[in-house]
Amino acid sequence: MERPYHGRFAPSPTGPLHFGSLVAAVASYLQARSRGGRWSLRIEDVDRHRCRPQWAEAIPAALHALGMEWDGTVIFQSRHGDRYREALAHLREQGLLYACRCSRRTLARTAPRGPLGPVYPGLCRQAGLADEPQRALRLRVAGVEQAVDPVMGTLKQDLEQDLGDFVLRRADGLYAYQLAVVVDDLAQGITEVVRGADLWDNTPRQRYLARCLDGKYPATVHVPVAVDDLGRKLSKSSGAAALELARPGAEIVRALAFLGQAPPAELARAPLGEIWDWAIAHWDLRRIPRRREIPELGLERR
Repeated sequence: MERPYHGRFAPSPTGPLHFGSLVAAVASYLQARSRGGRWSLRIEDVDRHRCRPQWAEAIPAALHALGMEWDGTVIFQSRHGDRYREALAHLREQGLLYACRCSRRTLARTAPRGPLGPVYPGLCRQAGLADEPQRALRLRVAGVEQAVDPVMGTLKQDLEQDLGDFVLRRADGLYAYQLAVVVDDLAQGITEVVRGADLWDNTPRQRYLARCLDGKYPATVHVPVAVDDLGRKLSKSSGAAALELARPGAEIVRALAFLGQAPPAELARAPLGEIWDWAIAHWDLRRIPRRREIPELGLERR
């Protein structure tokens, strides 16, 4: 029996909500609501070095101002360390986890380049190192993984050749994104992940990790990423401007246009409820441009 639809939006609280993150939020929200499903909000604050409490509070407030309501309470990754410890213990019991002492300097000298960047050369794979502070934990990978996406198409990766064993717990003791996102999606019963195409290349390794944890990773939809006029992804680190929450309707309509949904110009002046009613009724994945990146104002200039 097919499970009820359950989607999520999972921002990191490293800065205010900007247009790039709004695009992902709108796409995931509409995919869930157009199917009569649940939509959860998860704050991915596991990296205490980069995340800030003020943004963990500001992001839900911004979504509320935009008329986006989530189901249940907001979930914070930082409160679920027990999940990640249990997952690591399960992988360790299967012999899939090992400690690594390789520094970035060592890897810069030894790691070959693959299609996704440096490929871990397995220097510590057979070393049998003890799990001690200042040592990362890596997952042994094997085989070829394939992911199919309704927007981006098909992606096939040879995990050993294209990526190598990847880190699940960093040398500074923090849980890696790859571990936290997979464990949380399985724990929450997420059925489909809608996110930016910059995360598309992560999908095969996340599917592999989910299987190692005796689970099945959700289906995925990856939407184009907004970039600036220099081709850089809009992000907090690159100084992307915060949304104009005084004009929430205009921001939502701008995101709809970016996603290829062709909203009428007058919709930006309608009440938020009417905007969302129109967006849910007209949401169509087939309209989303099949591109990894689009200039933020590219659709408006044409």
